[in-house]
Amino acid sequence: MKSYREELWFETRTKRAYLNITPQVETAVMKSGVREGLVLVNAMHITASVYINDDEQGLLCDYDEFLERLAPHEASYRHNETGEDNGDAHLKRQVMGREVVVAITGGKLDFGPWEQIFYGEFDGCRRKRVLVKVIGD
Repeated sequence: MKSYREELWFETRTKRAYLNITPQVETAVMKSGVREGLVLVNAMHITASVYINDDEQGLLCDYDEFLERLAPHEASYRHNETGEDNGDAHLKRQVMGREVVVAITGGKLDFGPWEQIFYGEFDGCRRKRVLVKVIGD
């Protein structure tokens, strides 16, 4: 069995952002040489997320509006009493999730229709990483 590890680094210019990282994950799978296996893609920071959905601009705006209604940035959070200002980002990450696992079949990501992998940033303007771990044959 082969194993391959790669880190992807992101620094968004905005507090919240939704980046389609499918091409970077596909490249890592290709570099791994794995033809049949799995790829784990996970955010290595507690205010960022990795998730799968459709790459449609209206949907991305809907996510952003929904998450902001659910956990408004300007609300009062006990976490922010520690000197932080990102209590909302922690909650948004919990809703959107930490990681995804995708099957690799014939050397390619084995997606359903319209599926893409996204990096969700909820406390941006600083450098963060995503782990890509590929295992298989």
